[in-house]
Amino acid sequence: MADLTTRLARMRVPLGFLAGVVVLVLARPTMATLGAGFVVAMLGEAVRVWAAGHLEKSREVTRSGPYRWNRHPLYVGSTVMGVGIGIAAASLTAAALILLYLATTYTAAIRTEEAFLRSRFGDAYDHYCAGRGPAKDRPFDWARVLRNKEWRSVLGSGLVFLVLVAKAYWMA
Repeated sequence: MADLTTRLARMRVPLGFLAGVVVLVLARPTMATLGAGFVVAMLGEAVRVWAAGHLEKSREVTRSGPYRWNRHPLYVGSTVMGVGIGIAAASLTAAALILLYLATTYTAAIRTEEAFLRSRFGDAYDHYCAGRGPAKDRPFDWARVLRNKEWRSVLGSGLVFLVLVAKAYWMA
């Protein structure tokens, strides 16, 4: 089972592109659903940017910013973005596909990531998970956002919404 979990976690990006194409084909956006979905998706992206501005990936157990309250704020932000895209797509089938993709791949990714963090940081990670680790007062840093390549998520979500807007105009 661990092997399947690891494979699924590693396949989440290509599976995401495949699911994204299917969602865009199934989408029936309107201006109203685009507006509402965009607001929700941008809230999710804001969470991701906030998290990326605090994350020192694979170098420490990050305890600043949103990591004070949640172990996986990048996945939380992505999930909120997925909900926003589902709203914008205005298709129950597309929304169900998004939720299925997120539930399966992110569950696998979280399990794999937590096993890595536990092996790399040991007790420090266990204390963090138990809420016993000290919070860190580190300011948000745009350089970290860039170093963590969050621009890819911003670009990807922007392209998805451009396609959805084009599809809404084409369908009108």
